[in-house]
Amino acid sequence: MGTVECDVEAARERLAEAGVDVEEGNTDHERWRAERGDATAVAYDGKVVVQGADPADIEALLREGGGRAHVYFDGAARGNPGPAAVGWVVVTSDGIVAEGNDTIGRATNNRAEYAALVRALEVARDYGFDEVDVRGDSELVVKQVRGEYDTNDPALRESRVTVHELLRAFEDWSIDHVPREINDRADELANEALDDA
Repeated sequence: MGTVECDVEAARERLAEAGVDVEEGNTDHERWRAERGDATAVAYDGKVVVQGADPADIEALLREGGGRAHVYFDGAARGNPGPAAVGWVVVTSDGIVAEGNDTIGRATNNRAEYAALVRALEVARDYGFDEVDVRGDSELVVKQVRGEYDTNDPALRESRVTVHELLRAFEDWSIDHVPREINDRADELANEALDDA
């Protein structure tokens, strides 16, 4: 369960503009409530409490957009190819804004890394950030996205195109390779998803 401190009436308007059905609250203390995907938001004075399996489904719409985020991504495959999963973390100066993981079926490690990057960028875009500094421990993916390495695998080439389409949503972006210990939370999340599968 997460809490978003915000102007609840402005947040209600953002939800309505995004096509989310907002209903009156169930108690005297609830200002309103809304559901989107696997998340439910309940507004009180000055804050919205988000519950559900995937709070990112609604949290992004509750926050005012803008600003810079640091985005960490990691993909993991047990076998190459094998069962695969992704993990991502979106961080600002205020701390972790969003993090998550998911299994993605069977994939190679490189395809899992790209899937993690795509998901992380989608989350950062949905939260409305203007600028992103992306970090991952896959040197291959980072250098392919930056154009320093060619992409011979058709699936990876298609993923790289998707990444560039997502990056165009931001006013400014960077992507850098970091050691695994700097990317430990995203790595941990990807492995947790595999452990839980």
